[in-house]
Amino acid sequence: MKESELPPRPLLDSPRAVLSPSERFGESVFGLIMVLTITGSLSVAEAGRAEVRTMLIGALGCNTAWGLVDAVMYLLGSLFARGRGRAILLAVQRGAADAAASRALVANELPPIVASVLRPSDLDFVRAKLAEMPEPRRPRLTGSDLLGAFGVFLLVFFSTLPVVLPFLFESDPGSALRLSNAIGVALLFGCGWAMGRYSGLRPLLTGIAMAAIGAALVAATMALGG
Repeated sequence: MKESELPPRPLLDSPRAVLSPSERFGESVFGLIMVLTITGSLSVAEAGRAEVRTMLIGALGCNTAWGLVDAVMYLLGSLFARGRGRAILLAVQRGAADAAASRALVANELPPIVASVLRPSDLDFVRAKLAEMPEPRRPRLTGSDLLGAFGVFLLVFFSTLPVVLPFLFESDPGSALRLSNAIGVALLFGCGWAMGRYSGLRPLLTGIAMAAIGAALVAATMALGG
């Protein structure tokens, strides 16, 4: 399962965005790579209307199937993350007498940069607050999880459409393939640009790198028979 499919690891069912920017980025890029792999397998020298039609059906069918797979994995990841949070909370509550072990449990669940600046007394404060909380219910899926899974499916599926549209409106398979590839590379660049801005990196360089990495992944996938 891709890293982008793993939701954050909340100790409790705290409100959060349905899909984080990194999750939206990961699913969009994944869908683009999948469809570019399929369109790239088309032999323009031998392609006729029947071959183009078969390729279009394959591209739509493949991304539909992978969208469903990713949506289910998102739900499982959400459930596992919530179960992990419950297990940590119970461990802190049941091990309240062992301050050092409880502090370590709390620190391990925090981002490293945050944990590095907290003093033992800060961790003790968090530990004490967690120990006072009622025992959490067993993990279950929520409406937000279902909405997130639906968003994952839509991202993977709709990333197919811009790449296959040239084959619907251009009669020459060679021209359609060149336009399709250009659209795919532009979308990869756009994804990289957006994530560069979000993560504080240089958007232009990140966009170029993402387009190059995406093209390399498509080539590797095709070479391996994907």
